[in-house]
Amino acid sequence: GYYGDGLNAIIVFAACFLPDSSRTDYNYVMENLFLYVISTLELMVAEDYMIVYLNGATPRRRMPGLGWMKKCYQMIDRRLRKNLKSFIIVHPSWFIRTILAVTRPFISSKFSSKIQYVNTLAELREMIPMEYVHIPDSIVKYDEEKYIKRRMRTSCLSNDPEMASVEHE
Repeated sequence: GYYGDGLNAIIVFAACFLPDSSRTDYNYVMENLFLYVISTLELMVAEDYMIVYLNGATPRRRMPGLGWMKKCYQMIDRRLRKNLKSFIIVHPSWFIRTILAVTRPFISSKFSSKIQYVNTLAELREMIPMEYVHIPDSIVKYDEEKYIKRRMRTSCLSNDPEMASVEHE
């Protein structure tokens, strides 16, 4: 998708479609995927851009490893790093949050400040125009299920007299 007057790019990256790490050619596939993404960014990005990383509905075996992410960061051209305005992580897992917390001292503070966590697609809609952004059905379904679970948990807590008395104290 695009945003702003200059039609700046919004790159959507859905981790749930990454290859399974048990593949025998996993490293080869991930290396070529990275090269494809970088070459696409080089062609698309003339101005500012943002990346929306959809982490929901992604099993652990499909999440990219720390080594791969570090290599990606190091190989991205300075111009692309500079023009990145925001790196939004939707449905961040504790694993993603932990990796970023551990690696924060080793990445630039400018890049760290561009990372934003978003827990729901509704929050994402408040941040960026969604009319030109395609969200895969599996992510929409994950978001809806997560929202329903959160509502049920909140409802159960407010109906529990013991929890209600704790809330008023």
